[in-house]
Amino acid sequence: MEKSPDAFRTISEVAEDLDLPQHVLRFWETRFTQIKPMKRGGGRRYYRPQDVDLIKGIRHMLYDQGYTIKGVQKLLRENGNQFLVAIGSGDRAAVEAIAQRKAAETVPLTPAAQPRQGEDEMLVGEAKAKPRRFFGLGKADDDGPVQPGDGKLSRDNRALLQEALFDLLECKRLLDQVR
Repeated sequence: MEKSPDAFRTISEVAEDLDLPQHVLRFWETRFTQIKPMKRGGGRRYYRPQDVDLIKGIRHMLYDQGYTIKGVQKLLRENGNQFLVAIGSGDRAAVEAIAQRKAAETVPLTPAAQPRQGEDEMLVGEAKAKPRRFFGLGKADDDGPVQPGDGKLSRDNRALLQEALFDLLECKRLLDQVR
């Protein structure tokens, strides 16, 4: 008899479903405070469905995408649990929605990251006229890079950078598979 999707899972069931040793799950509990299985008498662990979904996302980022534990911790800090849950379940629409919501929060650039005068002239021809868009994100084709003295990344530019990051990670994953 198979369990309901809402049922709690033991550590052995989670380990078997995700093809992970049980000691790895215990270790991840020490590194990722977001993984909080319920513990019963004798220390027996019971994982909630949302715990299992989060572990799937962590596993995907560590094993399939090549992230380090620190890298995944940073992703969790910056984007929250739902981001990794969406990645683990393969829900690209949710990943993009979370990324766009994060991009809506504009981040001021540090003084070192401010563009210098004259950098605009370095862009010539087509690159200056039409910046590249990834996956159709961004509103207008004429919305260019951060302007000197602006001090903030626009929502569109953050979305472009996020998409470029996803593209690079996918390229890395493909290259790792070829090796």
